[in-house]
Amino acid sequence: MDPEYYNEMFTPTKRLSAGMSITNGHYLDHSQPNVEIDDEEDDDYDDYVDYQSLHLRKIKDNHNKCCNNAVWCVRDICGFFCVLLTWFLILYAEFVVMRIILLPSSYPLYRNINAFIWQIMTLLAFTSHLRTMLTDPGAVPRGNATKQMIQQMGFREGQVIYKCQKCCSIKPERAHHCSVCQRCIRKMDHHCPWVNNCVGENNQKFFVLFTFYIAMISIHALVLAINHFIICIQHDWKECPTYTPPATVVFLIFLMFEALLFAIFTMIMLCTQLNAIWNDETGIEQLKKEQARWARKSKWKSLQAVFGRFSIGWLNPFTKPPLTAKAEASYMSV
Repeated sequence: MDPEYYNEMFTPTKRLSAGMSITNGHYLDHSQPNVEIDDEEDDDYDDYVDYQSLHLRKIKDNHNKCCNNAVWCVRDICGFFCVLLTWFLILYAEFVVMRIILLPSSYPLYRNINAFIWQIMTLLAFTSHLRTMLTDPGAVPRGNATKQMIQQMGFREGQVIYKCQKCCSIKPERAHHCSVCQRCIRKMDHHCPWVNNCVGENNQKFFVLFTFYIAMISIHALVLAINHFIICIQHDWKECPTYTPPATVVFLIFLMFEALLFAIFTMIMLCTQLNAIWNDETGIEQLKKEQARWARKSKWKSLQAVFGRFSIGWLNPFTKPPLTAKAEASYMSV
């Protein structure tokens, strides 16, 4: 996780009493108790409103949307570059594994079994990456801290709510502002340039699957490359006729370096994500060492909150996370 993505991420919030409204950053008195302004950091959650108790009307918000607002897409040059680099590295591994290692093999059973496993795992890794990148991570609608919205929320007297000063939004509990996405994200874990998106409430499952499948194909590619190297040397390169020995060596060495690097990196990320989910925390909450002011779920319930009920669907990137529908219904997901 690049530290630069945390710069200015934790923005000050303003606190106001229930029944008050905000217009253009100013608090308006509607015969309610006077407004209390609090510029403390957003880790002050005393009497913080639970976003699942909000019943607000849908707000049209086209920020970070494309394809006629049907697809979530963060417009970030660094993110686009990292995504293209990720796809290039996957396609390079696909080329070397299939064209140089498996297809020329004189052992049909070895070739067919490994090719089948490789193609399935690569498809799942690529799909997980796309779903992580193109899924709204749980963005809070911008500009919903208005007079009309605050009047519709039905907060109890004296209840405290928070406003993000950067996107003029009422911030749910455990939401944080991302300076790259320029949005507050529900249960934001971190912003990952490799998927050009935040990892949050709605796409954490896809990100975990992405790291898992990349780790699996990296280990698979590393084993295949080492085995192919040994076979080529033992048979004096007669079993490796596709390219000249120097070219084959270069392809295999680069593949082994790539596979080893990403196997280590993604395994670390996978363990970090699973540990955070297991403890019902996000990466930001762990980084800031926040004391939990929310009701922690049990470890098993925390896993189910991200992946759903235990089934083969845990490994399926084609199904939505279980919280998506609930969050959309209860908090007008954009």
